[in-house]
This record gives sequence, C-alpha cells and structure tokens, in this order.
Amino acid sequence: MGKDKNRDGYVYSTNDQFSFDDDQSEESLAPEDQLLEIHLEKKGRGGKVAIVVKGFVGDTEDLKDLCKLIKSKCGVGGTVKNGEIIIQGDIRPKVTDILEKEGYKTKRIGG
Repeated sequence: MGKDKNRDGYVYSTNDQFSFDDDQSEESLAPEDQLLEIHLEKKGRGGKVAIVVKGFVGDTEDLKDLCKLIKSKCGVGGTVKNGEIIIQGDIRPKVTDILEKEGYKTKRIGG
C-alpha cells in the first residue's frame, strides 16, 4: 500500500475549504519582505548553544542555500530542520550582519 499524495501527516480536516497542495514548493518572498527571528537556544542540545533562525517564508531549497551561505561565511556547522536554520555556537552578531547584508530584516529574540 503506497501513498498517492504527500499529506504531511494530515489525516482529516474540519475546514470545508481545505485542500492538499500537490505542489509542495512555496515561492520565496523577497528578502526585504521577510522578518527573520534569531533565537538563542541551549535546551535539548547537550549543554551546547545554538542559534535558530525562524520565520523564513519560501522554498526549502532557498532556505538551504541561505543556511549554506551562513555556514560558509561563519565557518561553523549547521542544518535546516522544520523550516528553521540551526547554527552551532553563539555567533548572533555575525549571523545578523550576514542576513542584513542579504537584505533580510532581523530581530534578536532571547538571551
């Protein structure tokens, strides 16, 4: 029994206008139209600090490209999970500068 559609875990919806999108790619907003939140997180990471960039609206490939840019300019590790960029270490000033040079609006949250 194979799945005929990718439904992202949805089984049932009470919304009459709800429909499953066959095309999963979402067009990315222009950088100047986005507000990215830069969070500092320590919990659940074995005592290590990580920066989580939240609020990106767009295609997963564009998000991965942005993550790759940050990682290469900062010389750190990181990944993309659940629509968020996770960067190792507390380098918020560098990440903020990189995102602002790319045209994104940023906001520091926490810590």
